[in-house]
Order: sequence, then C-alpha cells, then structure tokens
Amino acid sequence: MAGADWQSLEQCLEKYLPLADLQEVKRILYGSDTRRLDLPERAFEAARQCDFDLQGYAFPAAEEQIRHPRLLRVGLVQHRIPLPAKTPVAEQVSTIHRRIEAIVEVAAMCGVNIICFQEAWTMPFAFCTREKLPWTEFAESAEDGLTTRLCQKLAKKHGMVVISPILERDHDHGDVLWNTAVVISNSGAVLGKTRKNHIPRVGDFNESTYYMEGNLGHPVFQTQFGKIAVNICYGRHHPLNWLMYSINGAEIIFNPSATTGNLSESFWPIEARNAAIANHCFTCAINRVGEEHFPNEFTSGDGRKAHKDFGYFYGSSYVAAPDGSRTPGLPRNRDGLLVTELDLNLCRQMNDLWSFKMTGRYEMYARELAEAVKPNYSPHIVKE
Repeated sequence: MAGADWQSLEQCLEKYLPLADLQEVKRILYGSDTRRLDLPERAFEAARQCDFDLQGYAFPAAEEQIRHPRLLRVGLVQHRIPLPAKTPVAEQVSTIHRRIEAIVEVAAMCGVNIICFQEAWTMPFAFCTREKLPWTEFAESAEDGLTTRLCQKLAKKHGMVVISPILERDHDHGDVLWNTAVVISNSGAVLGKTRKNHIPRVGDFNESTYYMEGNLGHPVFQTQFGKIAVNICYGRHHPLNWLMYSINGAEIIFNPSATTGNLSESFWPIEARNAAIANHCFTCAINRVGEEHFPNEFTSGDGRKAHKDFGYFYGSSYVAAPDGSRTPGLPRNRDGLLVTELDLNLCRQMNDLWSFKMTGRYEMYARELAEAVKPNYSPHIVKE
C-alpha cells in the first residue's frame, strides 16, 4: 500500500493521461467540473511558508428567479502530528495548536466561513493502543477545555464557525470519555456538541477501549451560514447515520476522520460522495496525514504480528456536492487546507430534480425496521 511516496490520484492521472482522456476520466470520477477559486496570492505565500497545500474550488448552482444565491466557504484541514508520539502531552498540544492557528489564519485570508479539523486533531491517534496513559491526558472538557477556548478565540477573531473534534472528558458523568465534535459559533460561543455514533471494532481498530457509542443522536446546528452536522469517522460507513442528519435538516455534513490506506482507501472516494447524492446535501470528508509510531507494541489478537504503528493516514480530503460532483482531493502526503465555495441552493435544486426524500418511503422502512430489531423477528422470505 502506497505511503508518503505517492502524492495523489489526481497527480497520477494528470501525469500520464492525454488531455482529452483526462477530461473524460475526470467527468466520470468527479461529475461536473468544479471551478477553481481565485484565492489571494498572500494566502498561497503564507501556505508555502508554513509548508502546507492550499487548494480552492467552487460548486455553482443554477440561478433562481426568487431566491438569491446562498454562498459560503468551508475550509477542511488535514495535518500530520508534528512531534513524535512519545513527546510530553503538553508540548504536543501546544505545538499542534500553533500549527492550526497558522492554517486558520490562511483560511481567514480565503474568506472561509466554516472550518473543520480532523478527528482527534490535538493528539496522536492512540485509540488502537491498550494503554490509557498518557493518551487519556489529551482529553478535555468540550465546554471549557484549553482547546475549546482556543477555538472560541479563533472563531470570534475571524467570524468563523469552528468544528473541533476532540477526546472529551465528561466531568458531569463520572469523567467518562467520548469521541466528540464541538461546534463553535462565529460569535465565539459554544453552539453545542455531537458524539461519534458508531465505534469500529476492526482488527487493531478497536476504539471501545477508550469510549463507546455516542448518546446525543443526530443533532444539526443552525449557524449564520447554514445548517450543519458532524458525522464522525466510522459513522460514514453507515448510510442511516448520514440519512438521520439529513432528515434533521443538515445542508452540509462534515466527516472528520482518521483512517489508513490498508483499511479503507478504496472506500474513501465513494462513501461521502454517495451520501451527498442520496441526501441532497454537501458532504466534507477530512482525513489526517502521515504515520504515528507508539512506544509500545500492540495487537488486537487479529493474527497480525505486534506492531507500533497503525498504518499510513492518507489525507485526500475532499468536498462532494448533491449533484454528484466533487472536488479533487488534497494530497495523500502533505498537510493541507481545502477551501470550497458552496451555493446551498443546490441542495433544494437536486431535491426537486431527483425527489429522493419525496419518494423515500420512510414510513415503510420505519415499520419494517421496528419489526426487524425485535428478538423474535422472522425475516420476510418467500419460499416454495
């Protein structure tokens, strides 16, 4: 499986395909063309100085006679953990905070209205290990922890909604841990939080050592710029998870993740895009970058030899639109900021065209699912 030596699918296609073939391949892979955004040169210069990739695209919508365009810009941030995992916790957190502050400054130059960081962005992705210390020391209160206060400062400074996925320490309920995303309004106030609904137990990817399934359901947050939701990582594999955020009114669903090439890379370009099409909304898939090596070997008893790393986090963050189009991905091997301009009118336009929600037959599925979860359920199979 390719690691840091392979930059991206897009670069490979552009390098080897003739232009005419490239255009047809991109039409099939990405749907209609996404226009490149004209971002400020000073933003590109700042990104070069800070050594991260900066890309910008726009999704147009048809002009309407009554509604004005509902334009906003989202920013997706992917980054590697800059220090070795064995570095003291406080030093790791402060270094990552400084890194993210620099990227958010560039996002502000680009006019970003809503920014989302990757899953557990302040720490190494230690949930595949068995040791609780020092990893649980990264956990913070969602309401007033050090990371939330930083994000409040950034939100208020730049007038930007900030989505901050953290390891949450729930002080009100026995100090239990949750995988949580804190949503901070552009006013700087904590708008609310959501928790990871689905917990993977796939080989070494057994996060239930640290936390269990979330208990907050599928909240959607009304912001100044639109209605947003956060479907954390493994939840993207569950179509009903996306559906419930959509039923609750989400126009943009963010999917902050931490996933590696040997586990999921073939799924990655498909799932968020499928969800955007099926739910008439925008989806934003964010993945971290690089390798993280831990001091002690670990195994989940899956037959693999004990090892000290989880695999290569392949980045490739992208945005998908309700018409099936999507942006190219950020690189597999670099920190990056993807800025995408959305016209939320496209959500209703696609709803009117395809009518998935009008033809969804939710009452039929609700009735059959209610039966299927009963202990004495008998599958409806017709036999001779």
